[in-house]
Amino acid sequence: MPRFSVIVPAYEVQAYLSECLDSVLSQSYSDLELIAVDDCSPDACGTIIDEYAARDTRVKAVHLPENRGLGRARNAGMAEATGDYLVFLDSDDTLTPDALRSVADRLKETGDPDVLVFDYTRTYWDGREVRNQLAAQLTERGPAPFRLADRPGLLRVLMVAWNKAYRREFVRAHGFRFPPGYYEDTPWTFPVLLTAGSVATLDRVCVHYRQRRQGSILGTTSRRHFDLFEQYDRVFAYVGERPELARWRPELFRRMIDHYAVVFTHRGRLPRGSHGEFLRRARAHCRRHRVPGVRLGLRHTLVRFGLHRTFRALRLAAAARRRALKCAVKLARALRTGALRLHYRVQLRLPLRADRAVFTAQEGRGDPAALEEAFRTHAPHLRTAWITPAGQERAAPPGPRRLRPGTAAYWSALARSRYLVSDSGFGGRLRKRTGQVVVQTQQGTPLGHVGLDLLERPAAAHGTDFARLLRDVDQWDYVLSGNRHATLTWERVHPGRYTTLEYGLPRNDVLQRATTADVARLRASLGVPQDAVAVLYAPAHRDHRRTQRPLLDLERILRRLGPRFVVLARTPAPARGDRVIDVSGHPDLSALCLASDALLTDYAPVLFDYAGLDRPIVVHTEDWAAYEAARGAYFDLRAFPPGAVARSEDELIDIFATGHWRGSRSAQLRAAFRERFCPWDDGRAAERVVRRVVLGETELPPVVPLADRDPAPPARTRSPLATVPQPSGPLPVTESH
Repeated sequence: MPRFSVIVPAYEVQAYLSECLDSVLSQSYSDLELIAVDDCSPDACGTIIDEYAARDTRVKAVHLPENRGLGRARNAGMAEATGDYLVFLDSDDTLTPDALRSVADRLKETGDPDVLVFDYTRTYWDGREVRNQLAAQLTERGPAPFRLADRPGLLRVLMVAWNKAYRREFVRAHGFRFPPGYYEDTPWTFPVLLTAGSVATLDRVCVHYRQRRQGSILGTTSRRHFDLFEQYDRVFAYVGERPELARWRPELFRRMIDHYAVVFTHRGRLPRGSHGEFLRRARAHCRRHRVPGVRLGLRHTLVRFGLHRTFRALRLAAAARRRALKCAVKLARALRTGALRLHYRVQLRLPLRADRAVFTAQEGRGDPAALEEAFRTHAPHLRTAWITPAGQERAAPPGPRRLRPGTAAYWSALARSRYLVSDSGFGGRLRKRTGQVVVQTQQGTPLGHVGLDLLERPAAAHGTDFARLLRDVDQWDYVLSGNRHATLTWERVHPGRYTTLEYGLPRNDVLQRATTADVARLRASLGVPQDAVAVLYAPAHRDHRRTQRPLLDLERILRRLGPRFVVLARTPAPARGDRVIDVSGHPDLSALCLASDALLTDYAPVLFDYAGLDRPIVVHTEDWAAYEAARGAYFDLRAFPPGAVARSEDELIDIFATGHWRGSRSAQLRAAFRERFCPWDDGRAAERVVRRVVLGETELPPVVPLADRDPAPPARTRSPLATVPQPSGPLPVTESH
């Protein structure tokens, strides 16, 4: 008997059905049966289902002789189910990776409740993803399982069948079935939750709820939306037959009126001319199921009393008010913008402040933050400020004064500060003055194409304004570089009259200065177990992918490697798992590097920084061809890697399982990579920049040779295999510019 019976009814969804079925069959938890029900679909759904059934014995194909609708198709699937739990999935939606494993684990933790409610994300055709706004109702804190009376807020979560797992014996014992109609989920979900003797929640997105551009049932204009009244009759009939559920009538009444209001106000659902009839029907139902003493808002009151003309008049008035408010806001913004521009022009005519410096970074802290600290240390007469956009306060370093973009103080600082330091720019309206010094730190060593090289890479350019880019370049006085490769690249792709300071990258100074105590403190702050091998996973942005999802199944990798390993996941989408620590929002990448024992990456610039730590690096190059085609690369990372190279997930697991990730060959590769890309990263790069740019010194601190550097070791004791020898034997040589 399988643990799960996943029931997928299909009707006119041939374009989405394969993706749906694949999302089930590729789950890491394989103890399941997939019951795919062809609801007499006129397209190729039946053929697709049969093809899957022929390939995988877990698939049961059910073909209905006539179209019965979504509810009855689910009933047909339930009749074939043998699993402990029922999971419903609409055929244009998908399960997220590892969803069933998470559900199974939570069911085991909570003692196999009657119903488990999990979360979902709305996914749009343009790539946007929006998580359920009521996700807080699914918190796993507190006792579990529980009765609905202990967490009544669950009734506010979307009342659909596919965001829950149901114990099959519980469903069979109470005879729950789906009725026909458009809104068949309503008389299923309410009775199920009200009757369940035990309920649990899983605070994890398990379903991607596709928001189709066209063609969804609820987005279709039709009189079939009047079906909603009959479905709520069924709900109240069920409650009326069970006196013990009478206490839920007020909440059901509120949910009913709210549902009516949603359908009535949703543009495109009700046919033209039917709104008055809909409200009259709503009024009759409210009288039929009325619960005295229920407090309602204005919108709900209008629905309850069927005041169609009043409702329409108020909606028109509200729309007029919104338009007036929008115009007023636009006018206020225009006046404010004009005033700030005038303020900036006035500030540009006032004397420069030689003791002021302004810093900003596009993401996190990086080189500008390291330079800001060095300014305060080696040029203490300077007063520093950090530009902090709204919502990025956590990423700002603690020392400097904070400036909010677009304020008068912000424009005053840009107009009158002598030093302007950035890794990206200050916006198109910056007017550099005589005497101002602009320092462009860049964003690490480039592997993928940047600057003018993106003219031939439209997928990676993302609408880059190259004319504006060159105007910015004309304002630069200094550009920082960490190695000769970066110097030659910057000067070619950003042609200008600036001076390149090949002094090393300031953000890597902390990697050389950190102590063993610092490493232990950082690991403890991140929750890394004391004896664990912590692998930092930091993949690059994929220009050729609309959605940025990790290519690796981290939970599968960790299961194969055993309990000794944990992953610090710095991924675009938050990663989950027992031994996966989500650090996607951490503002300081250097701290994550120090806290880890090894780096797992692909084409991200962090691999050049991490090499300076002299710790193992594993490069995952499974989609190198796609990356190189979309972005372009300055050299083949597979031919000149900083360590072991994995071309697939299984190969990656083998590299870690066999110890090759820290073996002698990997150490040789890393030594050659360090020699080429980390010649200046000795812990004093920021000091050299300040002494040259601010203090005007020409005799700068000498660079510590690679052989004499002693970066902080990882927390775990190194084995002899992890010691980096000098390169010997033939090593891959690359490249060129």
